[in-house]
Amino acid sequence: MSTPAALAAADTAVNDVAPVRLAFDALAGGYGGVDVVRGVSGAVAAGEVLCVIGRNGVGKSTLLKMLFGEIACRTGTVRFEGRAIEHVEPARRRALGISYCPQERPVFDDLSVRDNLTLMRADRSLGAFERFFARFPILPQRLGQHAGTLSGGEKKILSFARGLSEAQPLVLLDEPTEGVQWENIVHMVALIEAAKAHGTAFVVVEQNLAFAELIADHYLVIDQGRVVLAARTGELGRERLLAHLHV
Repeated sequence: MSTPAALAAADTAVNDVAPVRLAFDALAGGYGGVDVVRGVSGAVAAGEVLCVIGRNGVGKSTLLKMLFGEIACRTGTVRFEGRAIEHVEPARRRALGISYCPQERPVFDDLSVRDNLTLMRADRSLGAFERFFARFPILPQRLGQHAGTLSGGEKKILSFARGLSEAQPLVLLDEPTEGVQWENIVHMVALIEAAKAHGTAFVVVEQNLAFAELIADHYLVIDQGRVVLAARTGELGRERLLAHLHV
Protein backbone atom coordinates (compact mmCIF):
# COMPACT_ATOMS: atom_id res chain seq x y z
CA MET A 1 0.00 0.00 0.00
CA SER A 2 1.19 3.51 -0.80
CA THR A 3 2.36 5.66 2.07
CA PRO A 4 0.29 8.71 3.09
CA ALA A 5 3.11 10.94 1.83
CA ALA A 6 3.08 9.29 -1.59
CA LEU A 7 -0.71 9.50 -1.78
CA ALA A 8 -0.62 13.16 -0.82
CA ALA A 9 1.97 13.85 -3.49
CA ALA A 10 -0.23 12.15 -6.05
CA ASP A 11 -3.18 14.22 -4.86
CA THR A 12 -1.35 17.42 -5.77
CA ALA A 13 -2.74 16.67 -9.21
CA VAL A 14 -6.12 15.57 -7.89
CA ASN A 15 -7.85 15.90 -11.21
CA ASP A 16 -6.29 15.84 -14.67
CA VAL A 17 -8.68 18.54 -15.90
CA ALA A 18 -9.93 20.65 -13.00
CA PRO A 19 -7.51 23.02 -11.28
CA VAL A 20 -6.43 22.27 -7.73
CA ARG A 21 -8.28 24.63 -5.40
CA LEU A 22 -6.52 23.71 -2.16
CA ALA A 23 -3.37 21.77 -1.39
CA PHE A 24 -1.88 21.29 2.05
CA ASP A 25 1.33 19.51 2.90
CA ALA A 26 2.90 18.21 6.12
CA LEU A 27 0.64 20.31 8.36
CA ALA A 28 1.33 20.15 12.08
CA GLY A 29 -0.25 22.20 14.84
CA GLY A 30 -2.63 22.23 17.75
CA TYR A 31 -3.15 23.87 21.11
CA GLY A 32 -0.47 25.20 23.41
CA GLY A 33 2.60 23.08 22.92
CA VAL A 34 0.70 19.96 21.84
CA ASP A 35 0.34 19.02 18.19
CA VAL A 36 -3.10 17.57 17.43
CA VAL A 37 -2.48 17.45 13.68
CA ARG A 38 0.76 15.72 12.76
CA GLY A 39 2.11 15.86 9.23
CA VAL A 40 -1.23 15.84 7.37
CA SER A 41 -1.26 16.34 3.60
CA GLY A 42 -4.02 16.39 1.00
CA ALA A 43 -5.63 18.31 -1.85
CA VAL A 44 -8.96 18.97 -3.53
CA ALA A 45 -9.74 20.16 -7.05
CA ALA A 46 -12.50 22.36 -8.40
CA GLY A 47 -15.82 20.53 -8.48
CA GLU A 48 -14.75 17.87 -5.99
CA VAL A 49 -15.33 16.95 -2.35
CA LEU A 50 -12.59 15.76 -0.03
CA CYS A 51 -14.19 14.05 2.98
CA VAL A 52 -12.08 13.90 6.14
CA ILE A 53 -13.26 11.12 8.41
CA GLY A 54 -12.11 9.45 11.60
CA ARG A 55 -13.07 8.91 15.22
CA ASN A 56 -13.92 11.76 17.56
CA GLY A 57 -10.91 13.64 18.88
CA VAL A 58 -8.37 12.61 16.24
CA GLY A 59 -7.73 16.10 14.83
CA LYS A 60 -10.31 16.52 12.04
CA SER A 61 -11.81 19.81 13.26
CA THR A 62 -8.36 21.11 14.16
CA LEU A 63 -7.27 20.46 10.58
CA LEU A 64 -10.19 22.51 9.23
CA LYS A 65 -9.38 25.37 11.62
CA MET A 66 -5.81 25.31 10.36
CA LEU A 67 -6.98 25.42 6.74
CA PHE A 68 -9.07 28.51 7.53
CA GLY A 69 -6.39 30.10 9.69
CA GLU A 70 -8.10 29.97 13.09
CA ILE A 71 -5.21 27.83 14.35
CA ALA A 72 -1.66 28.55 13.24
CA CYS A 73 0.36 25.92 11.42
CA ARG A 74 3.49 25.05 13.36
CA THR A 75 4.91 23.45 10.22
CA GLY A 76 3.68 22.76 6.72
CA THR A 77 2.14 24.69 3.85
CA VAL A 78 -1.36 25.59 2.67
CA ARG A 79 -1.87 26.73 -0.91
CA PHE A 80 -5.18 28.10 -2.20
CA GLU A 81 -5.36 28.35 -5.98
CA GLY A 82 -1.57 28.22 -6.07
CA ARG A 83 -1.02 30.93 -3.46
CA ALA A 84 0.63 30.22 -0.11
CA ILE A 85 -1.83 31.20 2.64
CA GLU A 86 -0.54 29.43 5.76
CA HIS A 87 0.31 32.81 7.32
CA VAL A 88 -2.80 34.63 6.07
CA GLU A 89 -5.46 35.71 8.58
CA PRO A 90 -8.94 34.10 8.44
CA ALA A 91 -10.69 37.28 7.26
CA ARG A 92 -8.27 37.54 4.37
CA ARG A 93 -8.73 33.86 3.50
CA ARG A 94 -12.46 34.48 3.32
CA ALA A 95 -11.88 37.47 1.07
CA LEU A 96 -9.70 35.31 -1.18
CA GLY A 97 -12.56 32.84 -1.66
CA ILE A 98 -12.87 30.41 1.27
CA SER A 99 -16.07 29.88 3.25
CA TYR A 100 -16.01 28.06 6.58
CA CYS A 101 -18.92 26.51 8.48
CA PRO A 102 -17.61 25.45 11.91
CA GLN A 103 -18.83 22.57 14.03
CA GLU A 104 -19.10 24.60 17.23
CA ARG A 105 -21.01 27.89 17.46
CA PRO A 106 -22.10 27.64 13.81
CA VAL A 107 -24.38 30.71 14.02
CA PHE A 108 -24.62 34.03 15.86
CA ASP A 109 -27.09 33.13 18.62
CA ASP A 110 -27.96 36.73 19.51
CA LEU A 111 -28.90 37.65 15.94
CA SER A 112 -32.05 36.76 14.04
CA VAL A 113 -32.08 34.11 11.34
CA ARG A 114 -32.37 36.91 8.77
CA ASP A 115 -29.37 38.76 10.18
CA ASN A 116 -27.32 35.56 10.28
CA LEU A 117 -28.00 35.08 6.58
CA THR A 118 -27.41 38.65 5.44
CA LEU A 119 -24.81 39.98 7.88
CA MET A 120 -21.95 39.79 5.38
CA ARG A 121 -23.99 41.07 2.42
CA ALA A 122 -23.80 44.74 1.47
CA ASP A 123 -27.44 44.97 0.37
CA ARG A 124 -28.81 42.61 3.08
CA SER A 125 -30.96 41.02 0.37
CA LEU A 126 -32.48 37.54 0.74
CA GLY A 127 -32.43 36.95 -3.02
CA ALA A 128 -29.42 34.65 -2.88
CA PHE A 129 -31.27 32.30 -0.52
CA GLU A 130 -34.30 31.39 -2.62
CA ARG A 131 -32.96 27.94 -3.55
CA PHE A 132 -32.13 27.29 0.12
CA PHE A 133 -35.58 28.43 1.27
CA ALA A 134 -37.13 26.00 -1.23
CA ARG A 135 -35.12 23.15 0.30
CA PHE A 136 -35.30 24.25 3.92
CA PRO A 137 -38.67 26.01 4.56
CA ILE A 138 -37.78 26.29 8.26
CA LEU A 139 -35.49 29.22 7.31
CA PRO A 140 -38.05 31.60 5.78
CA GLN A 141 -40.50 30.63 8.52
CA ARG A 142 -38.06 31.69 11.24
CA LEU A 143 -36.47 34.82 9.74
CA GLY A 144 -37.37 37.01 12.72
CA GLN A 145 -36.44 34.43 15.36
CA HIS A 146 -33.20 34.59 17.33
CA ALA A 147 -30.87 31.92 15.96
CA GLY A 148 -29.98 30.87 19.50
CA THR A 149 -33.48 29.47 19.95
CA LEU A 150 -33.11 27.06 17.01
CA SER A 151 -32.38 23.39 17.57
CA GLY A 152 -28.87 22.11 16.95
CA GLY A 153 -29.86 20.66 13.58
CA GLU A 154 -31.62 23.88 12.54
CA LYS A 155 -28.51 25.88 13.38
CA LYS A 156 -26.50 23.55 11.13
CA ILE A 157 -28.95 24.13 8.28
CA LEU A 158 -28.69 27.90 8.78
CA SER A 159 -24.90 27.77 8.80
CA PHE A 160 -24.87 25.51 5.73
CA ALA A 161 -27.16 27.83 3.76
CA ARG A 162 -25.13 30.90 4.69
CA GLY A 163 -21.84 29.24 3.75
CA LEU A 164 -22.94 27.88 0.38
CA SER A 165 -24.80 31.06 -0.54
CA GLU A 166 -21.50 32.93 -0.61
CA ALA A 167 -20.67 30.99 -3.81
CA GLN A 168 -16.97 30.87 -2.94
CA PRO A 169 -14.49 28.66 -4.82
CA LEU A 170 -13.83 26.62 -1.65
CA VAL A 171 -16.16 25.66 1.21
CA LEU A 172 -15.00 24.06 4.47
CA LEU A 173 -17.79 22.18 6.27
CA ASP A 174 -17.30 20.76 9.76
CA GLU A 175 -19.89 18.11 10.68
CA PRO A 176 -22.66 19.77 8.61
CA THR A 177 -25.21 16.98 9.23
CA GLU A 178 -24.84 16.81 13.02
CA GLY A 179 -28.38 16.78 14.45
CA VAL A 180 -29.94 17.21 10.99
CA GLN A 181 -32.85 14.99 9.91
CA TRP A 182 -32.20 12.70 6.95
CA GLU A 183 -34.73 14.44 4.69
CA ASN A 184 -32.72 17.66 5.09
CA ILE A 185 -29.42 15.83 4.64
CA VAL A 186 -30.72 14.74 1.23
CA HIS A 187 -31.31 18.42 0.40
CA MET A 188 -27.76 19.21 1.52
CA VAL A 189 -26.48 16.56 -0.88
CA ALA A 190 -28.42 18.09 -3.77
CA LEU A 191 -27.11 21.59 -3.02
CA ILE A 192 -23.52 20.36 -2.73
CA GLU A 193 -23.81 18.50 -6.03
CA ALA A 194 -25.18 21.64 -7.71
CA ALA A 195 -22.29 23.70 -6.33
CA LYS A 196 -19.78 21.07 -7.48
CA ALA A 197 -21.21 21.32 -10.98
CA HIS A 198 -20.28 25.02 -10.94
CA GLY A 199 -16.70 24.28 -9.83
CA THR A 200 -16.96 24.69 -6.06
CA ALA A 201 -14.52 22.55 -4.09
CA PHE A 202 -15.34 21.23 -0.62
CA VAL A 203 -13.41 19.88 2.34
CA VAL A 204 -15.96 18.18 4.58
CA VAL A 205 -15.31 16.75 8.05
CA GLU A 206 -18.02 14.19 8.67
CA GLN A 207 -18.95 11.34 10.99
CA ASN A 208 -22.05 10.36 8.99
CA LEU A 209 -20.63 7.85 6.53
CA ALA A 210 -23.93 7.52 4.64
CA PHE A 211 -23.77 11.25 3.86
CA ALA A 212 -20.06 11.13 3.05
CA GLU A 213 -20.61 8.30 0.59
CA LEU A 214 -23.12 10.44 -1.33
CA ILE A 215 -20.80 13.42 -1.80
CA ALA A 216 -17.17 12.27 -1.54
CA ASP A 217 -14.77 12.16 -4.47
CA HIS A 218 -11.80 11.52 -2.15
CA TYR A 219 -11.35 10.36 1.42
CA LEU A 220 -8.72 11.38 3.94
CA VAL A 221 -8.88 9.12 7.00
CA ILE A 222 -7.20 10.49 10.12
CA ASP A 223 -6.27 8.69 13.32
CA GLN A 224 -4.31 10.25 16.20
CA GLY A 225 -3.62 13.32 14.08
CA ARG A 226 -2.09 11.44 11.15
CA VAL A 227 -3.36 10.31 7.75
CA VAL A 228 -3.80 6.54 7.82
CA LEU A 229 -5.72 6.17 4.55
CA ALA A 230 -6.09 8.40 1.48
CA ALA A 231 -7.95 7.29 -1.61
CA ARG A 232 -10.47 8.13 -4.27
CA THR A 233 -14.07 7.08 -3.80
CA GLY A 234 -14.43 3.41 -4.67
CA GLU A 235 -10.86 2.51 -3.79
CA LEU A 236 -11.75 1.84 -0.15
CA GLY A 237 -14.41 -0.64 0.94
CA ARG A 238 -17.08 0.53 3.36
CA GLU A 239 -15.79 -1.85 6.02
CA ARG A 240 -12.36 -0.20 6.01
CA LEU A 241 -13.93 3.23 6.40
CA LEU A 242 -16.20 2.06 9.20
CA ALA A 243 -13.24 0.55 11.02
CA HIS A 244 -11.81 4.06 11.43
CA LEU A 245 -15.07 5.57 12.64
CA HIS A 246 -15.79 3.27 15.57
CA VAL A 247 -13.68 2.07 18.49
